[in-house]
Amino acid sequence: MSKNTKTNRRKFLKAIGSTSLIIGASPLVGLAANHKIKEHIIQNKSRISSNNKIQIAAIGTGIMGHHNIDSALKVPGVELMAACDLYDGRLKHAKEKYGKKIDVTRDYRELLNRKDIDAVLISTADVWHARIAIDAMEKGKHVYCEKPMVKLIGEGLPLIEKYKKQQIVMQVGSQTISGLAVAKAKELYHAGEIGKLNCIEAAYDRQSALGAWQYTLPTDASPKTVDWDSFIAGTEKSSFDATKFFRWRNYKEFGTGVSGDLFVHLLTSIHFILNSNGPNKVFSSGQLSYWKDGRNVPDVMAAIMEYPETLTHPEFQLTLRVNFASGKGPTNYVRFIGEEGVMEVSGNSVTIQHSIMPEAPGIGGWDSLATFPEAMQKELLNNYNGKYSEKQKTRPIKEPIKYVAQNQDKHKDHFIDFFEGIRKGTPVIEDPVFGFRACAPCLLCNDSYFNQEIMNWDPVKMKLEK
Repeated sequence: MSKNTKTNRRKFLKAIGSTSLIIGASPLVGLAANHKIKEHIIQNKSRISSNNKIQIAAIGTGIMGHHNIDSALKVPGVELMAACDLYDGRLKHAKEKYGKKIDVTRDYRELLNRKDIDAVLISTADVWHARIAIDAMEKGKHVYCEKPMVKLIGEGLPLIEKYKKQQIVMQVGSQTISGLAVAKAKELYHAGEIGKLNCIEAAYDRQSALGAWQYTLPTDASPKTVDWDSFIAGTEKSSFDATKFFRWRNYKEFGTGVSGDLFVHLLTSIHFILNSNGPNKVFSSGQLSYWKDGRNVPDVMAAIMEYPETLTHPEFQLTLRVNFASGKGPTNYVRFIGEEGVMEVSGNSVTIQHSIMPEAPGIGGWDSLATFPEAMQKELLNNYNGKYSEKQKTRPIKEPIKYVAQNQDKHKDHFIDFFEGIRKGTPVIEDPVFGFRACAPCLLCNDSYFNQEIMNWDPVKMKLEK
């Protein structure tokens, strides 16, 4: 680490004071202890305007690939024409599940050359996202690309440039942004429900082997059934490794670790709710604590991001955490902390608890008043009572409230938004500009962790600052 890096790191850590990198996971204090929460149901509204046929191809048919295909096919007028994967077993299963009429291939470029395919769903390892998306746009295909949109910071602006030039529709796949609870949280924040924002806490924890990416391996994995050479193209050459192929998230050569997989979901919601472009400083720390299975990315990571003041939000600090051995089960929340309340978005709900300070500052109790001479205590009390009325001394009460999205399929709604963008030419909710601004700080978490330095970022120009 250079002398300048060490100095900058010390300055930044000094600036954040006593704030811990590890976020407390306790529930909102007293949320249900003293008040019954008034609960409201958020209803979903259909946004499908047309049944014009859209023919799609799936590139990558692993876990997320299957979920993406299934959700896309729930939208009327969408037809799966073909599928691409580098493992023969998944191509066989694609025909078993979606019909023998679909075409299958190991080479995604074959699909891009077809005139009967309107859009592609990219659900590959992170290392392939940008390359396939740009190739698809060059062929005039609309693109749905899994998060994170890119693996490397340097891939973001070229992809955005290609997107703007080709004038196609591209949706990044972080479906939390299409949640009704997130939309309600945005409305409540801008209505001033929690007062002035000062910090945000967010966490995404897991407590299982599958949650920690130890996915099941097929019995027939071999260089004959897997196109390993294509998988590692553009990375350092290595011999076939079934574990790395099927559990690629565990390896920085192919994936983006916990930050690229899970922090990006949290930032997507935060940026949408606040209309934010992102942070200007990022620092992360982590460790490989529990899942020591050969992976080279941490299973515990915490990060601090500093957000500058903008027209839509004040300056604030964001703390993030992922823990793959949480000790208590899965956790997923974003907690907006303001001067008058706390708003927590978790799953399909948004809850607000208020705590509004009285106008009068208070006197006595845990105070220095009792340490003064008695005559002085009496004088100070008389002055205080003469200055403030009983109303000014009383803490205003505002009841907690909860909104719950009922029977919403966020994943389907995210695809509806994508397909309506293709049919009607309307803007999608998560285009490449938004997608890059959400994923770039998460990629910087990895850079900060591996390089042990503070990352300075220009959230408007979307460029690293030295």
